[in-house]
Amino acid sequence: MHPFDVEHLTTSQWRNGGGATREIVAWPVGDEEFQWRASVADIDRDGPFSAFPGVDRTFTLVAGDGVRLTAPGTFDRTARVGEPLAFSGDLELTAERRGGACRVLNIMVRRGRRAARVDRITGPLVPPGGHAGVFYVLRGHWRTDAAGRPLTAGQGVWWDEPDGAPDGAPGREAATPLSPDAVGLWADIAPVR
Repeated sequence: MHPFDVEHLTTSQWRNGGGATREIVAWPVGDEEFQWRASVADIDRDGPFSAFPGVDRTFTLVAGDGVRLTAPGTFDRTARVGEPLAFSGDLELTAERRGGACRVLNIMVRRGRRAARVDRITGPLVPPGGHAGVFYVLRGHWRTDAAGRPLTAGQGVWWDEPDGAPDGAPGREAATPLSPDAVGLWADIAPVR
């Protein structure tokens, strides 16, 4: 497991000037074409989203008043804090903020190679064996063996297909809530066989 803190990740500005991305990981690390990718994006103004053909995306608002994503005649959904929103990266989307600046957790998987599911959790996280994943703290305090100290909002861990448990069987506990207000996002990233 690899711990991260969003505030210490490298920031890349969007070409259209509408925001910035902080990459948590693109797997396999160092390859030009990712199988899966996790990042946090800050959306500073309304405007177009980049399309990612052949990629499935899950977009979860972690801060802000909401973001409406639209593709004329095809897609029209509003993201709210802690509610994952899945869609095809093939879509030419436009983002419209419902207030000021927003922050989102983005999970992207290469279609046909990986599948992702993002859940809001408040209890212990025990990922299935053979799956990759990302755990992101929305609020409260959490413990993981990888971090060595309690994690708070904007921190987390990522991993790729840990050894140990057979594929699909429960693995070892990855995160445990330490406070009654603890809420996290868990992105389970499964290989497509």
